[in-house]
Amino acid sequence: MLSYRHAFHAGNFADVLKHSVLHYVLNYMTEKEKGFSYIDTHSGAGMYKLQDEYAQKTGEYKQGIGKLYSAPNLAPLLANYVELIKSFNQQGLSLYPGSPAVAEYHTRKQDSARLFELHNTDIALLEQFCQGWKQANVFQKDGYAGLVRQLPPPTRRAVVLIDPPFEIKSDYQKAVDAVIKAQKKFATGTYMIWYPVVQRHFIDTMEASITNSQLKNVMKVELCLTPDSEQYGMTGTGLFIVNPPWQLASELETALPQLKKLVGTEQSSYTLEMIVPE
Repeated sequence: MLSYRHAFHAGNFADVLKHSVLHYVLNYMTEKEKGFSYIDTHSGAGMYKLQDEYAQKTGEYKQGIGKLYSAPNLAPLLANYVELIKSFNQQGLSLYPGSPAVAEYHTRKQDSARLFELHNTDIALLEQFCQGWKQANVFQKDGYAGLVRQLPPPTRRAVVLIDPPFEIKSDYQKAVDAVIKAQKKFATGTYMIWYPVVQRHFIDTMEASITNSQLKNVMKVELCLTPDSEQYGMTGTGLFIVNPPWQLASELETALPQLKKLVGTEQSSYTLEMIVPE
């Protein structure tokens, strides 16, 4: 359960989709002076070195952020994301920011971050990364339970990222249940569930649970490199987003065809739909 290390996968195509959207959402939150809370249920290490043995062993970042880093004429959502990545790199692509680092980039003195992580190695790296980040609180606790305890936030504004490793099959339903429970305590927050497409029926079950719940205003965005398969391995990735910023859909409509072309093949595909209206 606690063997997963995101260092092997940092900067891959799934991170590109997840973090480009997260960057957009957090930037949207800073358009208002009023503070917001960022809550990350599965934070990871915070920052990843792409030249270390983990990233080099898989080389996944080369087919993800590596394809975008020097690409010209990017769609605004992707261009802004690449500028974010470049802000952490002075000479070439060597560091990749995890979701806590993306959040740290955006948080102001009036904002706060609540970061949860259970892995013994990653929690130590996360705590090290957060030294000097006064707005952040790090917890080596279960993020699903911790999320509910953080709601509603004092400012009544929040972005929540639920990004488990999905090593155990129950995570698919746990992630949805966490949002349903959280939304009952705080209805207006923006909730993001990241998921891998490994076996399609798990995603179909998640979507059915969402559409049959009381959740409203839910977007689904997905990028698949290859068609669904019963073979082992991740063929695609996606996000369920509750209460997305109103212009996110139009930004993604421009970005997704370009992202597919840059990181995918003729077999690749994407979807963007509101699965539950407001």
